[in-house]
Amino acid sequence: MTLILWAGIGYLLGAIPFGIVITRALGLGDLRLIGSGNIGATNVLRTGNKPAAAATLLLDGGKGAIAVLLARWLAGPDAALIAGAAAFLGHLFPIWLGFQGGKGVATFIGTLLALDWKLGLAACGIWLVTALVSRMSSLSALIAAALTPFVALWLDGARMAAVAGFMAMLIFIRHRANIGRILAGTEPKIGKKT
Repeated sequence: MTLILWAGIGYLLGAIPFGIVITRALGLGDLRLIGSGNIGATNVLRTGNKPAAAATLLLDGGKGAIAVLLARWLAGPDAALIAGAAAFLGHLFPIWLGFQGGKGVATFIGTLLALDWKLGLAACGIWLVTALVSRMSSLSALIAAALTPFVALWLDGARMAAVAGFMAMLIFIRHRANIGRILAGTEPKIGKKT
């Protein structure tokens, strides 16, 4: 019952659509009608408001981290794993938005940093190196997601690797359109206007 409770708490924290909340509060319009229609920081950046995008990035990552830290503090490491995975699910499939959420990269990173800071930093490092080489944010996210479960297995064992693998699989599903554009050579580069 405790794990079920933390799954629910994690999901509800993850389901808070900070990108929509911030853009509405700043009078930037409905984020779902801007750019890609995604609720994450990359699409907030398309409004031209860099502070709003940065705030969205931090809050989307923070909600995964808070779910993990609260669960670990109050209920232990198993609850932390469950709450983190549930927060990630909440971001991707928020009940308030008809289960149409973001792509999960910021929440993925925030959750990993709270579960094991070394694992989170490794994921960030993989993203950064790939971004420097490819100049594609989506490709960087996909490679970081794909490699993180192996790093998790090495650092923390099978349970952490399973959670990282679960999140990585969902990141790939949510990036289907990006994968198609990468393969077609039409995926936008970092800094390029869309």
